[in-house]
Amino acid sequence: MVGLGSHSEVTKEAERRVGEEEYQLKAHCREVIKGKGLEHVTVDDLVPEITPKGRALVPDSVKKELLQRIRTFLAQHASL
Repeated sequence: MVGLGSHSEVTKEAERRVGEEEYQLKAHCREVIKGKGLEHVTVDDLVPEITPKGRALVPDSVKKELLQRIRTFLAQHASL
């Protein structure tokens, strides 16, 4: 997908569709950092804390639509 340009199209579409959820996820990150203290938190600490919330914020309909787009792309380019 990357070599054929479709990766960026799917990424842009995903980013567009989850704009409001991004704000909520940033707020959650700030809460986690406040709770642990800026000096005591690392990216490795944040990832397991925010990943479940991030996944839950993306509507199932968006996940299904993007997955279908990926499957369609792969089916169309299976011979490459």
